[in-house]
Amino acid sequence: MRTHTLVIGKVSSNPRKHYLRLKPMVDYVAERMGDLGITRGEVLMARDNAQMIQYLREGRVDWVTETLYSAVLYERAGVAESILRKWKKGVAEYRTLFFTRMDSDIRTPADLRGRRLGLEDPGSTTAFFEPLMILRDEGLEAVPLSGPRVAPPPDKVGYALAGGEINLATWVYKGLVDAAAYNDLDWNNPDHTPEALRRELRVFHVSEPLPRAIELVRSSLDPRVRTRLIELLLAAAEDPEARSVLWSYQRTSRFERIDGEMRGAIRAYHGVLDDDDGGGEP
Repeated sequence: MRTHTLVIGKVSSNPRKHYLRLKPMVDYVAERMGDLGITRGEVLMARDNAQMIQYLREGRVDWVTETLYSAVLYERAGVAESILRKWKKGVAEYRTLFFTRMDSDIRTPADLRGRRLGLEDPGSTTAFFEPLMILRDEGLEAVPLSGPRVAPPPDKVGYALAGGEINLATWVYKGLVDAAAYNDLDWNNPDHTPEALRRELRVFHVSEPLPRAIELVRSSLDPRVRTRLIELLLAAAEDPEARSVLWSYQRTSRFERIDGEMRGAIRAYHGVLDDDDGGGEP
C-alpha cells in the first residue's frame, strides 16, 4: 500500500490543464506533512466518475475536488467523505437558471411539458442534474433526445445535450430548443453567454443556491492525514506562501467547513439518487 505519497484526483477531459491547477496545491500540502510520513504529492486523473470511484476504492487517490453531484456519487459509493466547501473563483455558491427566448410563452418549468430543453452533459451539476431534479419536482418526466431538432413526446420534456454553455445559449437563440439551463456564473460570463445573445434571452426560473465546489477525502484515509489536510486548507487563505497556490487551484479564495445548510443540500441529492435506484447518472 502506498504510504509516503499524497494523491489528489480529478475527473478530466483535459488532463494537462487540470494537472497544472492541482500539482501546486498537492505539493503545498504534502510539504507540510513530513512528520506524518508524506514525502511528495502526485496527481491522478480519471476519465469519468466511475473510474474515480474505482481509484478511491483501490486507495490510489486520497483527495478529490468536485461539484455537488459528483461528490454525492462518491459518498454513496462509500469511498469518500465531503470535508470542506471550496470558494472556487472566489464564489461560495451558484444557482441553476432556466432561460428561453424573449418572445417565448414559457414562464415556469411546468410550461416545458412537450418542449425541448438544452442541457450540457451528464457530469454537470447545474446544467444537467439540478435541472432534472427541478423538472421532477414539478411532476415532469424528462427523456433524452438524440438531437435538438428531434420532437419530444407531447406529455414529457425532451432534453438534448449541447456539450457547452455557449452552445446552449446559441441553441435557444436560434430556436433549436425551447429553453436551456445552466448556472448563473455562466449566464453572466460573456465568453459563455455573449451579450448579443443574452439581450434576446430571458431567465424564467432560478434554483436554490448550491455549493460551488466540495473537497472530499478517501474514506479509508489515515485520520491523521485527513485532520492535517483540513487544518492546512482552512488556514491557507491566511498563509502568504499559499497565495499563488490558491490562485492556481481554480482561483480559490478560501475553504470553509460544511455547515448544516450545505449538509442538507448534500442529503437532498442523496435522497434523489436513492429514488433513482442505483445512484448512477440519470
